[in-house]
Amino acid sequence: MGLSQAYGAPVDKATGIALIRGAYERGVTFFDTAEVYGPFKNEELVGEALAPIRDAVVIATKFGFDIDPQTGERRAGLVNSRPEHIREVCDASLKRLQIETIDLFYQHRVDPAVPIEDVAGTVQELIAQGKVKHFGLSEAGVQTIRRAHAVQPVAALQSEFSLWYRNPQTQLLPILEELGIGFVPFSPLGAGFLTGKIDASTTFDSTDFRSTVPRFAPEAREANLALVALLHDAAQQKSATPAQIALAWLLAQKPWIVPIPGTTKLHRLEENLGALNVELSADELRSLDEAAAKLPLEGERLPPVVLKMSGL
Repeated sequence: MGLSQAYGAPVDKATGIALIRGAYERGVTFFDTAEVYGPFKNEELVGEALAPIRDAVVIATKFGFDIDPQTGERRAGLVNSRPEHIREVCDASLKRLQIETIDLFYQHRVDPAVPIEDVAGTVQELIAQGKVKHFGLSEAGVQTIRRAHAVQPVAALQSEFSLWYRNPQTQLLPILEELGIGFVPFSPLGAGFLTGKIDASTTFDSTDFRSTVPRFAPEAREANLALVALLHDAAQQKSATPAQIALAWLLAQKPWIVPIPGTTKLHRLEENLGALNVELSADELRSLDEAAAKLPLEGERLPPVVLKMSGL
């Protein structure tokens, strides 16, 4: 997402392609995009970048927003998971990604106007047609997951999860483990906050979505820096960086968790991959959990209009 929107100006195509291919060369095989990123531009970028190595990677994309295909503007209704729209998005995404089958097709946000059974049934049809391999949900609640899974097995759930937002530990992990569903946490580094590179004096451009997020307001950042200090202390003890500790904590929660840290810089990509070499003992994990639980974190994790679309 960050290559095409949300964090200031998009990167140029050559830079984006080089970064994506550089990730593959370093062992990354799972790439996450969505029609709404851009809109459309990110799928085109990912498709071009991965075309030479298509058979060696897993590509995930998403449907569920209401976007004008001509202008790229979101329509007033915001979400749209009507069966005919899902089919249209699937065909358009296949073309932009230059692939014959979408490996993992997520509903981006729950549509309150369309029964989740109809959504799951439509994706089931796309799977039968060979256009999709696996069905996923994003930001869905427990009952929605159960209802969808009863129609078409849900392969993965994508929702926010990090030391900064630990609600999934009690709300989601139990049902995912029960049903055998993988978990793909987005914002595993708190949209950059857990890297330690952001403080109360940091300014965000108007094109940066963090300028509208309550937890990134200056006073909230000031309060939340206590969590970054916690990560910094742990990082010093492990000869790692705060970002690597944050990712290692996530990876240690369950073996079926695959976080998707985004970046626009190769050295940050390499830093993130270094988290695979950081082993946290049971005592260290417990210490991080207990210390984080005592911190009074401030601010909602998303803007109000986006948070309202979450099924959590």
